[in-house]
Amino acid sequence: MRKAQGSWEKRILKSLNSMCTELSIPLARKRPAVEQKELLNKWNEMGTDEPDLSLFRPVYAPKDFLEVLINLRNPNYENGDSLSFRTHLGLIQVPLKVKGIPELKEFFVELSLTTGQLGIDDSTQVPPELFENEHVRIGQKVLAEQDSAAAQQYVRQGSPTALRAELWTLILNISSQPEDILYYEQLKTNVIQHDLLVDSLIYKDVKLTASNDDYYFVFEDYLYQVLLCFSRDTSVLGHFAYNSASPPKSYIRGKLGLEEYAVFYPPNGVIPFHGFSMYVAPLCFLYHEPSKLYQIFREMYVRFFFRLHSISSHPSGIVSLCLLFETLLQTYLPQLFYHLREIGAQPLRISFKWMVRAFSGYLATDQLLLLWDRILGYNSLEILAVLAAAVFAFRAVNLMEVTSLAAAEAVLADLSTLKVMPLLQIFLFATVT
Repeated sequence: MRKAQGSWEKRILKSLNSMCTELSIPLARKRPAVEQKELLNKWNEMGTDEPDLSLFRPVYAPKDFLEVLINLRNPNYENGDSLSFRTHLGLIQVPLKVKGIPELKEFFVELSLTTGQLGIDDSTQVPPELFENEHVRIGQKVLAEQDSAAAQQYVRQGSPTALRAELWTLILNISSQPEDILYYEQLKTNVIQHDLLVDSLIYKDVKLTASNDDYYFVFEDYLYQVLLCFSRDTSVLGHFAYNSASPPKSYIRGKLGLEEYAVFYPPNGVIPFHGFSMYVAPLCFLYHEPSKLYQIFREMYVRFFFRLHSISSHPSGIVSLCLLFETLLQTYLPQLFYHLREIGAQPLRISFKWMVRAFSGYLATDQLLLLWDRILGYNSLEILAVLAAAVFAFRAVNLMEVTSLAAAEAVLADLSTLKVMPLLQIFLFATVT
């Protein structure tokens, strides 16, 4: 796994360096005083800026990453040896242990049909408004107690819209102290003073994704502020202690290979890819104060999102999620799985982009926030794979009629009308196992 991650990182760096060379742009430069002043003046309206980014290209897109995962193999297996795993007909060929529906039911027990949920309109047990009022009351009590563990347990049943921002802050242990605001201001100063090549990648990504999104285009300025500051934040390097990835290194000009002249590039060690800004966009609905929004995003990233674009065998890592998704489909919807496989429409080729982005930009925002409630509540990303399988189950009748990958993609092109909680509940608790 580490070897694959290492060679993937080399590819990303090669792509970044060749872009530098082609465009004759340095990785970093100090901005002239005039430019610094100009940027400071338009800090809150960077979206109005239209730099020419036509020559820049995203370093990689999710589909490039998927190809790497498809080629992962376990070297301990002889070809004729893998009888136990040969029955797995999906694209992921690494035999990791993933949960089946019985284990998922146990893990996600609070999502069961008999438990009240926010995001379900017609619960048979208790009238929705009764459950909602009681749930809000308990939520207020949890906030009054400032109990992080209780808040995490609480959001497993969904968070009331009015309390969500505070509950997430509590779960992520974020406190907006004066020193946090000062730290954010220091990052902002770093952005003003130095121009990095990754800034153009961030600009380009926001323009290609969030700016074209009906829900998120209004937050364009927030996204630039948060992502530009994030790229300068060396405290993010701390997460590499438990991440299979390594931060890229750059050397001061003329000192290549001399370790004492090595610096991490970008300073936070994270090179943004196509769609990266969509990790921030939904949070803009909850937090309107830039330093608070920044802290929440940074904590979400170092707890969860980094796992979606690094190769590891962690249960919440993207390889395990892909395998969990394929195993669920193959086990519980075998006809659909074989049909799609036969017509050259491997389901993972469609669902991969949803999982890498944690469904951001695919679901309606209210539904996405209900999904992210559960990520925080269960401290796990496995729910992404379960939802991806549930979407296929929900559209199974239409998918059985398609005859090509393009047609299958068309059936699953628009997820914005889906209701997350009923889909998850039906798939987990009403599927015959």
